[in-house]
Amino acid sequence: QVQLVESGGGLVQPGESLRLSCAASGFTLDYYATGWFRQAPGKEREGVSCISSSGLVTHYADSVKGRFTISRDNAKNTVYLQMNSLKREDTAVYYCGTLRYADCSSYGPGRFRGQGTQVTVSS
Repeated sequence: QVQLVESGGGLVQPGESLRLSCAASGFTLDYYATGWFRQAPGKEREGVSCISSSGLVTHYADSVKGRFTISRDNAKNTVYLQMNSLKREDTAVYYCGTLRYADCSSYGPGRFRGQGTQVTVSS
């Protein structure tokens, strides 16, 4: 079965950390650049971070730069998003998906997308 599955979301307090996982099955994830997106209630979906197929290029939205780190483990066919110093405004459903271009030059969606995992930051 070809799919992307996100995990690792949850409820945390401001300042705490979470690590999201995006696990692929049925295809080889490192053929593609992979992005993390999020969508908060009433807001448009935004690109948060991406990593190129090679893993050598990464990009972060200004709102998460310095707090989030994207990485990939090709042996596990998984991409991760380490989120530190979480803020209330990080609350959203987080999605991972393959991107149209392998070099992470754009958040244009590719072929595969997961169902999302909820991240809630609240005291």
